[in-house]
Amino acid sequence: MPSPALDITGLRRARYRGLPKVRLQHAFSATAINIIRLDAHWTDRPLGRQRTSRLERLAYELTA
Repeated sequence: MPSPALDITGLRRARYRGLPKVRLQHAFSATAINIIRLDAHWTDRPLGRQRTSRLERLAYELTA
């Protein structure tokens, strides 16, 4: 499953060339993710779908 960092910021590939620019891009991306998490925490809104294991999904299907 892709991480939220990949979904939100597209960190799979760097947009810029050169280590200092890439570091800055990662710092800004991490800051953006943390702001989104803080907003979700302050508004009591979940971030999105919760991860469940295959075993847990199978147990849910068997009980339903």
